[in-house]
Amino acid sequence: MGADLTGSADRGRAWLVDALGRLPDPDASAAAAVRRRADDILRPAGALARLDDAAVFLAGWQRSSRPRVTHPAGLIFAADHGVAAAGVSNYPTEVTAAMLAAYRANRSTVTTFAAVVGATVTAVDVGVGRPTADLRVEAALTPDRVDEAIDAGRDAVEALPAATDLLVLGEMGIGNTTAAAAVCAALAGDVDERSAVWVGRGTGVDDDGLARKRAAVGQAVARLGRLGRDDPLAVLGEVGGAELVAMAAALVAARLASIPVVLDGFVVGAAAWAVGRARPGALAHCLAGHRSAEPGHRRLLEALALQPLLDLDLRLGEGSGAMAAIPLLRLACAGVTDVPTFAEWFGPGAPGS
Repeated sequence: MGADLTGSADRGRAWLVDALGRLPDPDASAAAAVRRRADDILRPAGALARLDDAAVFLAGWQRSSRPRVTHPAGLIFAADHGVAAAGVSNYPTEVTAAMLAAYRANRSTVTTFAAVVGATVTAVDVGVGRPTADLRVEAALTPDRVDEAIDAGRDAVEALPAATDLLVLGEMGIGNTTAAAAVCAALAGDVDERSAVWVGRGTGVDDDGLARKRAAVGQAVARLGRLGRDDPLAVLGEVGGAELVAMAAALVAARLASIPVVLDGFVVGAAAWAVGRARPGALAHCLAGHRSAEPGHRRLLEALALQPLLDLDLRLGEGSGAMAAIPLLRLACAGVTDVPTFAEWFGPGAPGS
């Protein structure tokens, strides 16, 4: 997907910085109405507490006292990584292009899941066949490519149908768990041997591959110095990748449109953390779809203070874990809006009301 960088000055990084300064809040009255209903619903108090919380969350961002998930959408951003040449994955970078083709042919795991749950999926190429520079020794992305990726993430959200009521974010890119680990280590200020706590086996690398990943992340983070603390968004371009930058922009664009977002795994979460560090509260419209088997993801969810909807040791990416959470969110909404309250069922003076 090519981006037009000749447009107005509100594109790219300038747009992202401006957008972070004008993020809308949820509709407090809609959320409060659903909370009151959930507190009087025809079942023991707190029996479905986390599902009720999810319904309240969706009510606030959908700005409706009758939250629903009827038009969910998925955006999958794909890109290649120069660090893959360091032997940090079990698969060659050509696999990214093959997976992108599978997405577009509706033959991938996430498109199959989406068909089952009634979601649309759009695959966005932000750098397949155009690998980033080697993040160990130089910035992964040039400023122009950062702008291009931001534009792509923003444009993808703005192109969604107006009826979209939930967004799943996913990614694909051989080597991108290495990039995500580098982003997280930089944001956490974990240097030297501490950076290794963010590194997992990704596609299933053996012990030698894991050692190469740890070395790559350690080298990248050492190169950055204090940047992770001083400029969280810049970290995405330095040691992240095009899909991480695009997802960060997509998160912000979704917030501007008041679309609730379900985050997928480690790579999506790393992009989200940079946004959250750049603007506290910027992720208030996000839920964690699942907790993956990647050890860094578990640490990341703790840092984000997000409790996952599912915990199935998934490690695919593609938005698959977040897509799998959509039926649960549908149930959460129906469990509040379609079940009577005590007052509705028993009338005035109802027990429990």
